[in-house]
Amino acid sequence: MAAIDFSTSKKPLKTYSLAGMADVVFLLLIFFLLTSSFIPQFGIQVNLPQANAAAPMEAQYVNVSITDDGRFFVEGKQVPKEELLNAIRDAMGARTALVLRADEDATVGDFASVATIAKALNLRLLMATERERVRR
Repeated sequence: MAAIDFSTSKKPLKTYSLAGMADVVFLLLIFFLLTSSFIPQFGIQVNLPQANAAAPMEAQYVNVSITDDGRFFVEGKQVPKEELLNAIRDAMGARTALVLRADEDATVGDFASVATIAKALNLRLLMATERERVRR
């Protein structure tokens, strides 16, 4: 019987190509960027009340903020209470909803003022909240 020679003249590979690993890392980066939820940050700081669910914030809403000291902001611009109706009407355009970001310490009267204006302009009123933190 003849013996079969399995030896080769090639030397073992001493370096590894990292191209495959770079592809995997790039794909993971794309996956996490596409599946992440980005929460818009607004320039006016208010302490939002806690709730179990929250509505998404989109550009199709008129944004109104009420601070703890009773100042009103429409789309990031401070507006006196007397001019709130006109400011919301000007910012409304074709939008059909208003998102109210009221501080926890804002008064119910301030909330009622914005709610009345939203009703008068036939806007749906949404209240922005933060999710409650689950304690374990």
